[in-house]
Amino acid sequence: MKVPVEIFGTTYPLRTDGDPEYLRKLAQMVDSHMKSVAQRTRSFSGPKIGVMAALEIADEYCKLKKDYDELLALLEEK
Repeated sequence: MKVPVEIFGTTYPLRTDGDPEYLRKLAQMVDSHMKSVAQRTRSFSGPKIGVMAALEIADEYCKLKKDYDELLALLEEK
């Protein structure tokens, strides 16, 4: 199924076999990060804003993954 999503002013027809609403939520998260980066930097082009937003999202993911792995390790010790 194709799902049109808008990210930073551009519409992308993305294909998914999963829940379209989940894909829309992901796109909204990326859009929000890109808008936040754009407001803070003001001088970057669209692709640079996308890279900076991707780095922020990757940083959040890595921190959460580390916390999750530490929690699993604590639970396994019990």
